[in-house]
Amino acid sequence: MQQAPRISASSYSNTAPLIWSFLYGSNRGKYEMILDNAPARSAELLANKRVDAALVPVIAYQLIEDLRLIPNVCVGAKEKVKSVCLVTKGEELEQVRTVSLDISSKTSVALTKIIFREFLGFEPIWKDSKPNVEKMLAESDCALLIGDPALAIADLSEPSALADGITLRKFDLAELWKSYTGFGFVFAMWMANFEKVETAKEIDFAHARNEGLQHLDEIIANYESEIRLPHQEFHKYLTENISFTINDSMQKGLELYFSLAYKNGLIEECKPLNFA
Repeated sequence: MQQAPRISASSYSNTAPLIWSFLYGSNRGKYEMILDNAPARSAELLANKRVDAALVPVIAYQLIEDLRLIPNVCVGAKEKVKSVCLVTKGEELEQVRTVSLDISSKTSVALTKIIFREFLGFEPIWKDSKPNVEKMLAESDCALLIGDPALAIADLSEPSALADGITLRKFDLAELWKSYTGFGFVFAMWMANFEKVETAKEIDFAHARNEGLQHLDEIIANYESEIRLPHQEFHKYLTENISFTINDSMQKGLELYFSLAYKNGLIEECKPLNFA
C-alpha cells in the first residue's frame, strides 16, 4: 500500500485557511498532516526530507538546498499584516537600543534586522526570547512578536497606556516594509524538495486554500477562545489583512527581501525564485 504524502504546517490562525481542507474538508485523509506551533519546526522537517511539502517561513527557501516554491499560494500581506509586529514601551523605533526577538520565525527576525539596518540606519542589540511581551519588554526596549501572540495586542499606532499602567506602541512589520519599499510582503509559502516536486504537484494547494476560505466562520470558532478577537475583527484579519494569494507587488517584495537579506549577511546566497 502506497504511503500517503506527508505535509507540515504551523497551527497559527493565519495558516488555518490553507490547511482546513486537509484537516476537515475534501482532502481529509488523503495526506498525513503534521502540525506544530512553531513555523521553524516545519522548516526543520522539510530540511530533513521528512515531509513531501511544508508551509514554511520564506527564508527557508534560501537556507535549505534544492527547494521549489509552490506557486500562487502564500501567507502574506499587501498592506498591513497585524500579526507580525514590533512593540515598544511607547518609544519610536529610532529610540530603541535593545530588541527581544521571538525566534519562532527566521523570516520575521531577518525582516526586523533589515528594517533597522537598511531603513532606520542603526543596529540595536538583539536578544533571543520566548514570545511573552511582558518578559521581553522587561529586558529590552522593543519586542518582536509573531503570529497569534502579536494578534493579542491591540493596534496601538500611538503610545497607549494599558489598564495596568504599562504604555505600549505597536509597529506592523508589513506596514513598515510597505512604507519603505512600496511592496507587499510574503511571510510563508508551501515548498517542496526538488525530488518531491512531482508528489507536491499532485496536491492542489490552491483549491485547498479556496475551500478553507469558504469556511472562515468555522476556522474563527476554533481560535476564538485562544485569541479573543471579536468575530468581525477576526474575519477582517483573515480576509483583508492576510493575503493567501501572491500578487506582483508581493513577489517583487519577496525578491527584494531576499536581496537585502543577502546584502546584510543574513543568508549566504540569494537564489532566484524557482517554482514547482
